[in-house]
Amino acid sequence: MSDYSAEQRLQELNIVLPEASQPAAKYSNYVIVNGLMFVSGKGPSGHPKGKLGIEYTTEEGYDFARLAGLEVLAVVKSALGSLDKVIRVVKIQGFVNAGAEFEEHHKVLNGCTDLFLDVFGERGSHARSVFGAVSVRENLPIIIDSIFQVTE
Repeated sequence: MSDYSAEQRLQELNIVLPEASQPAAKYSNYVIVNGLMFVSGKGPSGHPKGKLGIEYTTEEGYDFARLAGLEVLAVVKSALGSLDKVIRVVKIQGFVNAGAEFEEHHKVLNGCTDLFLDVFGERGSHARSVFGAVSVRENLPIIIDSIFQVTE
């Protein structure tokens, strides 16, 4: 790993992570297998409700995806003690709660991608996929699943 510090970068960006949220049902917040950390789906803090393209704009969705990314990072930091134990962001998946005519799912998920690139630098570059969903739990506008390569 390089001398790059994600923890220092958080401070430079004036980002204070929320406390790690608990799972919404009977599952683990994360699982680590063979150096890969799988973080269960996280939505934006504040629990906004509604669909992109109906109640919310693409720009608002971008902000929600960033907030969901902060929730993911809170779980990672809580589990590992430091974001500097992240070797690489491997993949994120976004599930966008959207109206049938909405076509900017990729622009919404950029909110999380941009956050991870800002915090981790080149280690934040990842594979990703994004899906439109007719509904998601608690009518959240987006839920993000993620995979990280980590040292324990």
